[in-house]
Amino acid sequence: MTWTDQARNGRLLIVDDAMENIQILNHVLGGEHEVLFAMNGEKALELAHQHQPDLILLDAVMPGMDGYEVCAALRASSDVRDIPIIFVTALTTPEDETRALEAGAVDFITKPFNVAVVRARVRTHLTLKRQSDAMREMSLTDALTGVANRRSFNEAIQNEWRRCARSGTPLSVIMIDIDHFKLYNDAYGHQAGDACLKQVASTMLQCGGRSPDLLARYGGEEFVILLPQVDAPGAATVAERILASVRDLAIPHRMSSAGDTVTVSLGVATLMPDQGGAPETLVRCADDALYRAKNDGRNRFCVEGCDQV
Repeated sequence: MTWTDQARNGRLLIVDDAMENIQILNHVLGGEHEVLFAMNGEKALELAHQHQPDLILLDAVMPGMDGYEVCAALRASSDVRDIPIIFVTALTTPEDETRALEAGAVDFITKPFNVAVVRARVRTHLTLKRQSDAMREMSLTDALTGVANRRSFNEAIQNEWRRCARSGTPLSVIMIDIDHFKLYNDAYGHQAGDACLKQVASTMLQCGGRSPDLLARYGGEEFVILLPQVDAPGAATVAERILASVRDLAIPHRMSSAGDTVTVSLGVATLMPDQGGAPETLVRCADDALYRAKNDGRNRFCVEGCDQV
């Protein structure tokens, strides 16, 4: 089995202070899965945040930070809280198992373990995680365009606001509206309108270009782009690129007063989260800039300066 196949079958993090135990589990699971390991709680947390494993196999009794503390720390952190955790431990009492499950574990395996049982439980919990991830992805994706939906954006801007506040970096938002889209639907029909939305979304998706950037459908013909660690000039450059890319699609729109083809209006805003304010302030500023762009004739972008408080 290749490394790619192993990664596809799931990335496991084994946490145990005894190398012998790690080697045994790696022998049992390493042929089918990609395996990482840590010999203490601090290293386990570091690897979990860095590599985002699909499943963690965790010993309960370790010097320093024990397994229960590791489990609680993982559950308290938004980016790793949903990783399933199986305790693999020499502890055998019902109280130990109850404590592990109450800490957030999904399963509890006692040593010495049966190889077939360990493999079966790992496969089961990986399957459940894949199903859960797929359902979450559906809940955060716009069904028509395939980009993120408003719920996904609302979650992302909260997370990025905190991240940018910690790093002292800017956060930018671009609000985008397809010009005279209701008139487009009236003239060409809703099927053509849906096709137009998909084309425009696909084109805008190429204009951010970095993995942290997020394009979301905000509602109807309105979209929003979240640009972490991008300052106002950088966000304006992205807006210019979107404006030109949508024009280049040359989708006919005979009912538009902004041009003969489909165009967009954009509002750009930037804040420094470490200087105060709130995500809602940033969105409102971008929306105000969008309103100005539409009021000034559409088919353009405006940049809004906004107060931090």
